[in-house]
Amino acid sequence: MKEVFKNFLYENATYSGYIEMPIVHSSNLLPNKLIPFSKAYSTKDYKQWVCFYENDEKFLRVWNNPKKYLPILRKFYGVISPDFSVQRNMPLQKQVEAIFNGRILGHWWQQNGIEVIPNIRFNDSRTYEYAFEGIFPNSNVAIGSLGCIKKLEERKFFEEGLAEMIHTLKPKNLIVYGALPQAVFGKYKNKTNILHFPCQTNLSHSMKGV
Repeated sequence: MKEVFKNFLYENATYSGYIEMPIVHSSNLLPNKLIPFSKAYSTKDYKQWVCFYENDEKFLRVWNNPKKYLPILRKFYGVISPDFSVQRNMPLQKQVEAIFNGRILGHWWQQNGIEVIPNIRFNDSRTYEYAFEGIFPNSNVAIGSLGCIKKLEERKFFEEGLAEMIHTLKPKNLIVYGALPQAVFGKYKNKTNILHFPCQTNLSHSMKGV
């Protein structure tokens, strides 16, 4: 029988705020290496963490059929919770839903023995109330800069959201996947420990296309 509502994801979940955002307890472990989900099936190197900093179409199957992909994710050291798209041209309800879906998957993976570090995804100030809810201050969090800082307008929203995240969550360690320009992140080096992981594009073509 097809589990349309995925009720199993909510077992033992706890929630924060009036919107009831799922609480994710961040792992105390830190990634040594990150691999995008779309490449997880083609590697034999399981001594790394899986992340979802790529187009949604490459990992929507994880949301559509979570149980199918649980065995492969369990092989790795840990997982960064999914980075579903949160775009300003989406209604706020859809943006909140995207954040919620990433969090509930993170919770469920933890329930199944996987080390999880929550991904933080925000957009304009309307999303702050939800983007940081359910995450404990002074814990480990992750963020992706890919596609967020190339255009000036997007960079403005990213910098504002990053400042609010640092102020609100005061992360112990901040994992950054993608570009790490000094002008954006340099001011926070005395406020959190930043662990930088260049994306696959950066590794192949330096900074071209970021």
